[in-house]
Amino acid sequence: MMKKTAQRDLVATLLAGGIAVVRTDTLYGIVARADDEAAVERVYAAKGRNPGKSCIVLIAHREHAYGENDDVAFEWDEPTSVLVASPQAPAWLLRENELIAHRLPKVEWLQEVIAQTGPLIAPSANPEGLPPAMTIDEAKAYFGEQVDRYVDGGEVPGDMPPSRLIRIHNDGTLERLR
Repeated sequence: MMKKTAQRDLVATLLAGGIAVVRTDTLYGIVARADDEAAVERVYAAKGRNPGKSCIVLIAHREHAYGENDDVAFEWDEPTSVLVASPQAPAWLLRENELIAHRLPKVEWLQEVIAQTGPLIAPSANPEGLPPAMTIDEAKAYFGEQVDRYVDGGEVPGDMPPSRLIRIHNDGTLERLR
């Protein structure tokens, strides 16, 4: 549970174009507002992320998802990112394809933040090719002052997997990718 003042400060940072490291419903993620191109590019630069790879987008409700998603289920029992065609999404999110993975995290304070900021990109908090940060101190060691705000969510259990990744094809069939 995040204190309301810390939550307000996080929202203010993100609305001002900042980036932050927060514990999601799975791992620590480095987050920025998906509709803020400059903030998204800051995340890519901090991570040294392959510019052709799109990021998972956290949403607070299905209306936040890019693309036509009326029949798409975003609520699952376990953390699940749903990869759907999103041709209306901005180019800085799509990268080299028209697909975006969306996840509705089951963390109430994070849903409240997203409801105020809009969708957030949330790749894992680690430079490309290195293991994900399992503590806020590991994230600070990775990113230092490149990140505007760090929110300590405790240590990630060593057996915590990333979210399950499901692709929904145009014909409605599901494919598990991770």
